[in-house]
Amino acid sequence: MAETWLMELANGIGRFFLNPIVYWAIILSIAVGYKRIKKERKHFGLKVFDVLSEWKNTWFVSLIFGLVISFISIGAGMVFSYETIILIAVVTILLSMSIRFTMLSPGYTIGITYLLMFLSPFVLTYQSIIDSNLFADPNFTGLCLLLAILLSAEAFLLRWHRRNNTFPDMKPSPRGTWIGVHHLKKVTLIPFFVLIPTGSITSFAAFWPYFSVNGETYSLVLVPFLLGFDHVVKGDLPEKAAARLARSMHILSLIVLFMAIGSIYIGWLSLAAVLVGIIGREYFSYRHRLADHEKTPFFHQHERGMKVLAVIPGTPADRLGISIGETIVKVNGKKIDSMDSFYYALQESGAFFKLEIIGDNGEVRFVQSALYEEDHHELGIIMTKKPYLDNKLA
Repeated sequence: MAETWLMELANGIGRFFLNPIVYWAIILSIAVGYKRIKKERKHFGLKVFDVLSEWKNTWFVSLIFGLVISFISIGAGMVFSYETIILIAVVTILLSMSIRFTMLSPGYTIGITYLLMFLSPFVLTYQSIIDSNLFADPNFTGLCLLLAILLSAEAFLLRWHRRNNTFPDMKPSPRGTWIGVHHLKKVTLIPFFVLIPTGSITSFAAFWPYFSVNGETYSLVLVPFLLGFDHVVKGDLPEKAAARLARSMHILSLIVLFMAIGSIYIGWLSLAAVLVGIIGREYFSYRHRLADHEKTPFFHQHERGMKVLAVIPGTPADRLGISIGETIVKVNGKKIDSMDSFYYALQESGAFFKLEIIGDNGEVRFVQSALYEEDHHELGIIMTKKPYLDNKLA
């Protein structure tokens, strides 16, 4: 029996590379990264983050949730048809054709997959091209459980944002001035094992498999699930907005989980769980956009100093621990109120510089270091100003 499971495990890993999501995830991530870099060069005159930075710091969460889903799926005997797995992949690709991560929440991908399968008997009956029994025996409860766990994974990824690792951008305000914004943007591929009908694995207990579709023998398949999101923040520190969104997503995942468990005994609760997942995800996203829109821009130009919009990784500013959202008020004892005055004071400093910075608590701290020849006048600090290309054309 152990040999059978090991053989199916190897075959399941091989099937991972047959799923189009694996290759679409690579293409999508590169396309999104290059699109972001192009905008960074337009706004700031340089590249801030590398092309695949949206993937960074996601693999730990991805692997942990992949193991959790695999343990639950195999332990409980959660069987999905191969058609269901392919449909999830197709829905995911279609929702990300805009080259954005906005619609890659499981609330949308799993939710829409569920609804398509739920409506398929009513739709496929009136055509002759696709087999009307394609989704004749769907595992709706299994999909709802999957939705709940993946919503929790999305919440953890949101909470995983670090202070200087969100993506800066700029946009014009209603008053015509430029303000800084940040993107809470991540994407990851969560690999997990599920059972599919037909294969060499047979039941080893009376209760197993518990969530089954037609079939008496089963195979393992390693499924790649593409999860992503993109939230814009202008009225607060990005990490604070991320924490609020993460709390909302955790609450939503728990509600969906309880309803999914209830659907084991009351079938229609699975539909209710999916609708709650879709509507809840959209509601929390809308509530964030509305609340953020009403707030005063956090990253804006003002006379008291220059607010740090971004810190380029690996630069002197990064090594000195300067954080986004802090305000630089003096350079070498001279007050600054523009990028020109900032760099003018910096270039006058010779081999050393000293910055006076106001932190989150309103207290002043001092940062000083040598200014090396290879640094030129660039410390790796990005602040809100007129876009680089506009300045170049002016």
